Amino acid sequence: MTVRPIDAAGLVLLRREKDGTLTVLLGRRHRDLRFMPGAYVFPGGRIDRADRRPSGFDEELPAPPPALDRETRRSLAVFARAALRETFEETGLLLGTAGRRALALAAPRASVWSAFRRAGLAPAFRHLRPVARAITPTCSPRRYHTRFFLAEGDWRRGPLSGDGELEDLDWVPVSEAGRLPIAEVSALVLAEALAHRAAPGRPPALFRWVGRDMRPCFRVARPGSRTPARSGTGQA
Repeated sequence: MTVRPIDAAGLVLLRREKDGTLTVLLGRRHRDLRFMPGAYVFPGGRIDRADRRPSGFDEELPAPPPALDRETRRSLAVFARAALRETFEETGLLLGTAGRRALALAAPRASVWSAFRRAGLAPAFRHLRPVARAITPTCSPRRYHTRFFLAEGDWRRGPLSGDGELEDLDWVPVSEAGRLPIAEVSALVLAEALAHRAAPGRPPALFRWVGRDMRPCFRVARPGSRTPARSGTGQA
């Protein structure tokens, strides 16, 4: 019996260090976890019921790319809330900005949005750009349909801590990320995020397994094309 993928969200966080090095936030999944134990990944996780309710803050997102699939476009705010919430829970990082927008428009109902309000920060919805989505192979005991966002900025500098799901949290130089036992899908999404950084209008990639022999590849949605174009190999 094929397991149906669960909707999830992930966040590729980039920042520029004082010496000019571009870094990405990565953490190692706990070795006792059933899904991808010991692999380095981005913060993220499945959609919660609370993610389907407004945060109480201004949730203005960047204009979505024209090739974004209909389901993601329809629930983009839900995925964005989940990405910010999971990042806070797994890393302790409140991805937000100070200023007039930090005032909540309504009383936050979830603990993560209350944490933003106490810190005087507005969740950084405006910084989140959808860059890719990935569907776990049918052979996996747990399957996810994850939407990945990219956010780049001068995020908090200092100790990171979370709920323990991710260990060895750190800002890793992008040029050195491949030296870690990084999940293959994370490596692919990072490359896609960097490509979007260089070309913001690039259509988001879809990473999925195709073919009976389970040979991995990914397909990239192109505007005006019914059939996504095959563009390389990788795992999702």
